[in-house]
Amino acid sequence: MENVARHPKKGHRTLRVLVWGAAAALLLLPWVAMQFTPEVNWTSADFVVFGGMLLLACGSCEIALRVSTGTCYLVAAGLAVLGVFLQVWANLAVGIIGNEGNPANLMFLAIPVVGVVGALISKFKAAGMVLTLAAMAVTQCLIAIAAWVWVDANILVMTVLFSLWWMTSAGLFSKASKRG
Repeated sequence: MENVARHPKKGHRTLRVLVWGAAAALLLLPWVAMQFTPEVNWTSADFVVFGGMLLLACGSCEIALRVSTGTCYLVAAGLAVLGVFLQVWANLAVGIIGNEGNPANLMFLAIPVVGVVGALISKFKAAGMVLTLAAMAVTQCLIAIAAWVWVDANILVMTVLFSLWWMTSAGLFSKASKRG
């Protein structure tokens, strides 16, 4: 790892700048919007939570850049990180089942937990990440079934979209595992 830190892979410096720059821009966007419209009204807590989410996403991208075996791995990891980010953001902002205050939405925290545990167990190796992303897709489907049975919520479209998202990432990790 030390060697990677001193000699970053070609192009990774540019990706780092883009990822962290985009995060900074996203964090500033609501503040700028608040200067022009009362419809955007974020509290300090909103900025702290969003900043924490961005920090975790950027940190995940840093790990991917350090352990990547090629473009397929980076795209797969980027898709996984972006998918988790978007799902958590939607869940916190408006809620997936009902509104953001519905306790049934807590079920969706299982998906990033499965992702983190799977990544750690597999030591971020592409072959292990295939299984991790497949497990995330299965978890997504199990949550949809639980939501339908216990909460009478129909989240079929969101479930299909995110399950396809996770499986696309898994497919790219599979391709990366065969290359290196």
